[in-house]
Amino acid sequence: MARTPEADSVDYDDTVDELVVGEAVALDLRPASFAVRAGGCAIDALVYGGGYVGTIIALSFSGLFDRIGEAEGAILSVVLLVTCLIVAPIVVELASRGKSLGRLALGTRIVRDDGGAIGFRHAFIRSVVGLLDFWFTSFGAAALTGLLNRRSKRLGDLLAGTYAQYERVSRAQKPVFGVPFQLGGWAQTADVGRLPAPLARRIAQFLAQAPKMTPDRRVLLARSLADETAVWVSPIPVGADAELFLAAVTVLRRDRESAALQLEAAGLQRLQPALRGTPHGFPDRG
Repeated sequence: MARTPEADSVDYDDTVDELVVGEAVALDLRPASFAVRAGGCAIDALVYGGGYVGTIIALSFSGLFDRIGEAEGAILSVVLLVTCLIVAPIVVELASRGKSLGRLALGTRIVRDDGGAIGFRHAFIRSVVGLLDFWFTSFGAAALTGLLNRRSKRLGDLLAGTYAQYERVSRAQKPVFGVPFQLGGWAQTADVGRLPAPLARRIAQFLAQAPKMTPDRRVLLARSLADETAVWVSPIPVGADAELFLAAVTVLRRDRESAALQLEAAGLQRLQPALRGTPHGFPDRG
């Protein structure tokens, strides 16, 4: 099928947390909630702010500020402030591709609005505006914009075109199905061993995507695959629904491959003494 120029573009709709790429695949993007973002920001604030305060205290106890003039001490304090509150967050975000200690702890990452990795421009804007978001307003600006924005964006995110994406998604367990009861009797004598692996994969993909299809397309594809499958299956169930037939064939093939793997494992287990042992009369050099 020919691709149109529009198909190569990325369509992003800010009203839904979904990114549709050029292959028409919808990626489910999960923005971090306000509470998660607040927790991550609190950890980062303790790290960066604590680093600045700790450095100033350490230099004070070392007597450095006493040995230099008042103007030099003020310049040094400003340099340390810029390093800890602006430079350090930029370096950390770029080196970790949007992570930080707080985000690592809570499973979030800063990404662009289109889901891509951030660059220097994004990290720089976020870090500089972060002075207003967090430190100059005592976190008030970040909290206000985060509560009013659907994606919990702070002012720095709005200007940089970024947001925090939640990455800790629990892995869904795939359900294990058995042979449909309508075909239980047929399954006891059916032979599906000749079914080609590529066709079996196509059937499995269809069964996984079938609930998302329109009824007409679902029936059409089921019948088409059932006709292809019938050539490799014996006997053919008479009057069976096409999709139920495909499901039964998939279950039988799965059980057949599982039994074959179990037999192979049992055979290898029986051979373990011979495989690990030494030949008769061969010295054990331990």
